[in-house]
Amino acid sequence: MDYRDWVMLQVLNEYKNITKTAEKLFISQPALSNRLKQIEKEFGTKIVVRGRNGIQFTPEGEYLAKNADKVISLHKNIKENIMNMNQNVTGTLRIASSNVFTRYKMPAVLKRFQEIFPNIEFQITTGLSKDIFQLIYNHEVHIGFVRGDYNWSDEKNLLFQETLCVASKEAFTLKDLPVLPRVDYTTDILLKIAIDNWWRNTFHKPPLIKMEVDQVDIAKDMVISGLGYAVLPSMILNGIDNLYKANITDENGLPIIRETWMYYSAESLELNTVKAFVEFVREFDFEENNV
Repeated sequence: MDYRDWVMLQVLNEYKNITKTAEKLFISQPALSNRLKQIEKEFGTKIVVRGRNGIQFTPEGEYLAKNADKVISLHKNIKENIMNMNQNVTGTLRIASSNVFTRYKMPAVLKRFQEIFPNIEFQITTGLSKDIFQLIYNHEVHIGFVRGDYNWSDEKNLLFQETLCVASKEAFTLKDLPVLPRVDYTTDILLKIAIDNWWRNTFHKPPLIKMEVDQVDIAKDMVISGLGYAVLPSMILNGIDNLYKANITDENGLPIIRETWMYYSAESLELNTVKAFVEFVREFDFEENNV
């Protein structure tokens, strides 16, 4: 088996379908089927069984498919280490980033970094911060950008802070919020806890949630359209002037802060690409590059 065979098994394990796997890998179905036969011949056992709903792995095939991730990861690490030996800042940087950071900050960061290091390539995964934390924890990426401070015991840098605020198309007072329509949204657990704690410490009745959406940017758009208020990180409201805004505070009257962190491992700094990127982000002026 060569590297391409392991990639094929990884994709086939994901789709459980010959047609979709062939399309994903940009090869013909006969070529894919032929490679499967060659693998079966090499190991002297059947690894897949075709059915009406796609393919199923035999126990032997399942074992190979599960090990495909390990082989591919090892191949990537070896390739990175070999490229690192020549001291050039080149190769692929694997980054995981929260959806909000990716949309509002990442383009400016990558644009300036690539102007300095044009030979760097990027693989970027986005999602909720809890998922990003899991990726960096499992060493599936080099660097993670998370919103909120998770229990990360390795290297990390606080990039910037922002306030949480109530935003509405219509004028409001905070004491009236329990009777005003609210737009709620899916977010990471740390932000949800912060907002829920603020509400419980401030009001004696639940919020009047009239709409629930799955992304903070959609909630922002609903607020701009006058469909209710929302509790939002101030960063995504930069440049929007036609809204009424009020920072929320804790029981001591201090603004409730949302933090953005960069997580990475000390071990990963041995890679020239990671070290260069980390040093660049540490010096990056996020205030100057507000949206």
